[in-house]
Amino acid sequence: EVQLVESGGGLVQPGGSLRLSCAASGFTFSSYRMSWVRQAPGKGLEWVSSINSGGGSTWYADSVKGRFTISTDNAKNTLYLQMNSLKSEDTAVYYCQKYSVTYGYDWSRYTYWGQGTQVTVSS
Repeated sequence: EVQLVESGGGLVQPGGSLRLSCAASGFTFSSYRMSWVRQAPGKGLEWVSSINSGGGSTWYADSVKGRFTISTDNAKNTLYLQMNSLKSEDTAVYYCQKYSVTYGYDWSRYTYWGQGTQVTVSS
């Protein structure tokens, strides 16, 4: 059974940093592309970043490029998101997700989601 447990969120001032973690279990973590997806209050799911199974390729939404860094620790089955220079518009619940070839980046088709971790950027 797939389990994704996000942590590391919190309240931070604009310009601050946070590091999110996603502990994965129930599948071969190192074999899958992983993504971070966020949902701001009153809005839909928004893709943030992805990393391929080997960790050699990463992709970022334009809104976070240059500020966020995605990484993995396959020995710990853990996905990370280092977030720097945070802005108020980064306020959202952040989720990690295991990539599905069937669903692709259509997040509405994914049926399993972890509990997410709340990130609030405010002075």
